Amino acid sequence: MPMAVIKVAVVAAALCAAIVPVRAEVRILASPGGQVGPFIELFDQVRQSGERVVIDGPCLSACTLVLMTIPEERICVTRRAVLGFHAARSIDRRGRTYAEPEASRAVQEAYPAPVRDWIRRRGGLTSRLLLLRGRELAAIYPRCR
Repeated sequence: MPMAVIKVAVVAAALCAAIVPVRAEVRILASPGGQVGPFIELFDQVRQSGERVVIDGPCLSACTLVLMTIPEERICVTRRAVLGFHAARSIDRRGRTYAEPEASRAVQEAYPAPVRDWIRRRGGLTSRLLLLRGRELAAIYPRCR
């Protein structure tokens, strides 16, 4: 094989090795939560896409549904990550808030076991916001690299 052909083959192989598809990621910088439906739809799309989720700030309330939707191996956390949990509640047309104990139980049971255990050790889901962060969070989910 002529030397020029070998050089071209080596250069082509090096270029192909450098063009590796990079898996996209979804980065949560700050989410106060909100209505459950849109979060479920969003995280279902992310799950289907294969994208990794980087929690890089507060992920509160309905945002924590990411934990039950995205496979654990596709979630990582930064030092700024904070997960905030509370009991499910509904708001009527007049703006009054109602507890939803059955929904709270269902949501708590749907979280991964380490998160569920952490919540139980703190008394379960109530109207009080439980914050999981720092070393406790890093013990459950890996730090992002």
